[in-house]
Amino acid sequence: MSNSKGTTPESSTDDDRYAVAVVGGGPAGLTTALYAARLGHETVVFDRGGGRAAMMQDTHNVIGTPESVSGADFLSTAVDQLRSYGADYRREFVTGIERVDDSFALETTDGSAVAERVVLATGFTDERPEPPLPRTGRGLHYCLHCDAYMFVGESVYVMGHSESAAHVAMIMLNFTDDVDLLLRGDEPTWSDETATLLEGHPVDIVHEDVTGVRNGDDGWLEALEFADGTVREYRGGFAMYGSEYNNGLAASLGADLNDDGTVAVDDHGRTSVDGLSAVGDLTPGHNQIPVAMGQGAKAGLAIHKGLRTFPKSLAELEAEGPVSTSDAPTMAAGPGTETSEQASTGDD
Repeated sequence: MSNSKGTTPESSTDDDRYAVAVVGGGPAGLTTALYAARLGHETVVFDRGGGRAAMMQDTHNVIGTPESVSGADFLSTAVDQLRSYGADYRREFVTGIERVDDSFALETTDGSAVAERVVLATGFTDERPEPPLPRTGRGLHYCLHCDAYMFVGESVYVMGHSESAAHVAMIMLNFTDDVDLLLRGDEPTWSDETATLLEGHPVDIVHEDVTGVRNGDDGWLEALEFADGTVREYRGGFAMYGSEYNNGLAASLGADLNDDGTVAVDDHGRTSVDGLSAVGDLTPGHNQIPVAMGQGAKAGLAIHKGLRTFPKSLAELEAEGPVSTSDAPTMAAGPGTETSEQASTGDD
């Protein structure tokens, strides 16, 4: 690991000083941390556990990853990779962040830390409808682009009464001709234009509330029971009740937020607060693992360019003199690297 550490208060110990602190252990945060660690910066991830990716029964749309891999296994492998490059992974919940001179002081449920750069990857929480409900991942889903393919030619429901619910129901007609829109006793809140669109599409609107769930022996949904005594068979469906963005830390630091609650960022994840970045589902865009990983990679590279020591500027060279080999930092050898001795002897 390089000597890239921020200037921190004297009360801090070496163990809690970092160049980069990532808050959130999903695909975006872990990718950011991996880039930062491999590029030589002292890096830590604070992860409270859980999250949308951790709940995945299977992994879809991630090239090179078998679909049988669960979200928990996917993240566990990522953490192992991260640790192999010397980064710290701390299962702690960050309760507050404050600016301290040119760094950030982080308080957690189990300690504290100071970092020169902070990356927020805290995502959002899907609003869940009232029970009874199918099991999450076994008939209840939240990501259309992740899971729509699972229901090609199957009976599908969309649960909700908003504009987004109505449009998702019509979108699902690209995958199956058997789509129900479940209002669950609520009045629709979509526009007149959307109502006209629904009338022109073969979507069955069900007004009655759900009173029971029938699952098969494998745990997958088979049917839903309704207040009027009817039973409708479904393979699965999507709950569309909105999301609550976990933007409290960003707001406390004065970062600009968008109207929907996402954190405003540039193309490299930088927020309106110097030294503070945000990636993944906390920011605008598609909520997809490959997208989150790409955002994490771009943020990690941008942070590295801001932290790296070389090349020195002309002004620095004039003030400090030329750089000697002893001035250049070294990094500990990690996976995929070889020592000079190995390189000279040909040892594996």
